[in-house]
Order: sequence, then C-alpha cells, then structure tokens
Amino acid sequence: MSIEAVSWSKGKVKLIDQTRLPGKLTYVVTDNIDVLWDSIKRLVVRGAPAIGIAGAFGVALAALKSRAKDCEMLRKDVFKAADYLATSRPTAVNLFWALERMKKTAQAGKLKNCGKMKQLLLREAVNILNDDKKRCSKIGKNGEYLIKEGMGILTHCNAGALATGGSGTALSVFFSAKRNGKNFTVYVDETRPLLQGARLTTWELLHEGIDTVLIADNMAAQVMKEGKIGLVITGSDRIALNGDAANKIGTYGIATLARAHSIPFYIAAPISTIDFNIKTGREIPIEQREAGEITSCGGKKIAPENVKVYNPAFDVTPSSLIAGIITEDGLITPPYKKKILMLRGKQGGYGRK
Repeated sequence: MSIEAVSWSKGKVKLIDQTRLPGKLTYVVTDNIDVLWDSIKRLVVRGAPAIGIAGAFGVALAALKSRAKDCEMLRKDVFKAADYLATSRPTAVNLFWALERMKKTAQAGKLKNCGKMKQLLLREAVNILNDDKKRCSKIGKNGEYLIKEGMGILTHCNAGALATGGSGTALSVFFSAKRNGKNFTVYVDETRPLLQGARLTTWELLHEGIDTVLIADNMAAQVMKEGKIGLVITGSDRIALNGDAANKIGTYGIATLARAHSIPFYIAAPISTIDFNIKTGREIPIEQREAGEITSCGGKKIAPENVKVYNPAFDVTPSSLIAGIITEDGLITPPYKKKILMLRGKQGGYGRK
C-alpha cells in the first residue's frame, strides 16, 4: 500500500487527514500557512518526521506567496514563517530540524534573485521528503533481524507511513520483515487518549497483511506475562544525547513493563530525531494538550463536566530501559552518548556545531 501522509501537488501541500481514519481516507489540500499550522496542531498530520516535512513545505509556501521585492525581505518572510510553524507543537524535534534546514537554505550563499531563492526552498522541502523516504527504508532493513519467526511484538502509538514521509520507523521494521517472508504477530496498544494505535497502526498493518492484534493499553502487562511478547519496538519524537527518548504518552510504562518481564525494548527513529542540544530527557519539552481529549472519546462525553484533567502528550523513557536505537545508520546500543555524538555529521542540520 502506498501511503503519502505529506506530499506536494500543484503548488499546494496535500495531507492525509488522520483525524478521519480509519473511517474515511480524506485529504487536506492547502496553500495557506495558517491551515497548515492548524493541521499540525490538530493532528491532521502527525508523527515527528511527517510534521517536519509539513513544516518544510509550509516555509516553501510562505516563500512562494511572499511579495518581497528583494532577497533580504524574502529571508525575513521565510524566518517569520519558520518561527510561526515552530509554535504548533513543541516536543518533536524533527519539526525544528526541518525548519532550521529551510532557514539555512534561505541564507545559503549570496542569493540576489528572489525567484531562485524560492526555487531552492521548494527544492529543499522536496529533498527533506525524499530523504526521509530513504531513511525509513534503511531503518526497516537495519531492524528487521531483531524479528524472529513466530515472534510476538508489541508497539505503541503509530510510527508507520502515516507518521513519516516513507514507510515509517518502527513499522518499517515490520514491513521489511514481512517482505522477507517472516511470520510474526504485532500487538498494538490502542494508545489513549486519541487512539493512534487502534485507528492508524492497525489500519496500516492490516493493509500490509501482517497478523495484527489490538489490545487496550492496560492489557500490556498481562500479554507480556502470558509470554505473547518477545520484543517491543516504538518510535520516538526526540532523543537526548544520553539516549533518553520521548514518545507518545504510555511508552515509559511499556518500557518499564518490558524490563520487568525481561523483554528487550527498542526505539526506531531517524538521526533527525536526535536533539544534539540537550544532554538528558529532563530537558525535553512535553506538550500539554486540551482536556477534551480525555473527557471525551469518539465525540462522546465520558467524564463529569467539571473534572480536572492532566493531559501530557508524551513521556520520556530513560536510556537505561532502552536496549537499542535503530537508525538509518544502524543499531546503536548502550552506552549511548559517544555513539550518538558520532552521528551528528550525518543528521543534516539541527544542533550545536
């Protein structure tokens, strides 16, 4: 199945509206940067690599629509657009990485032709998309050997084609194993409160013919206890220098359970997910989302009107619980810091130099 969560079509950004899945496959097609900002905020497009790509195209849109008459004014419009898009969601570092690449493209050389700068910015956004496709494929190939015949694997949230420009991160490992003839079962946590596992991951896996079992989030420990799980693989939205990794809320609990049951827990993520600016996960900003995501489900109220709500969208799994990080450059294992620093030059643009 060919899924393009983010694409460029006839001067507009085309997004699969993931808030409508799995019921309807519909698209948001726009050349309006405010609509794009809202699409990132509302999770029309989601997943760290995918929102980075969407952000890059948003900057390209702003440049193409700019009426600036000289390159300096055009750069100001580009930087303004990048700064605005950066306010949409705070946790996934791929967004800031992609926006930084776009800023550097606008600053490259001594461009004196606005038309050429606009072309370069659009080309860079397309490059970011195509680059992610290659990275996803490599992640799948690099992690596939971890999956053994007949194994049960647990995943959380959605780290597939819907979350990236390519075949996914964690799910790319499953797709690669399936293509090479391996038989296995993927257990998918529903991933409350927005059910990305139930709505999105199962949709992708079933379309690829992978044996898929959906479970409620609070069933993970029991499924592990019953011996159904031999491996856990999830994605990540930001990784610190020491290997601490932020991912969808609930991931930390799964990693803790995996350790208690002697099950290896892996992260699959491109190098662009590493934030070379932060030393540990304590520095990762955690997005707080609206109460209605918890007090309602499927459009129906499930809690009293005046109940207080705490709704962090992510948690941070300490590196001590992570058996390895599957990247496009291969598998890295503890201790992480020195190995992660060696990847800096292969990341393509975000972090201290």
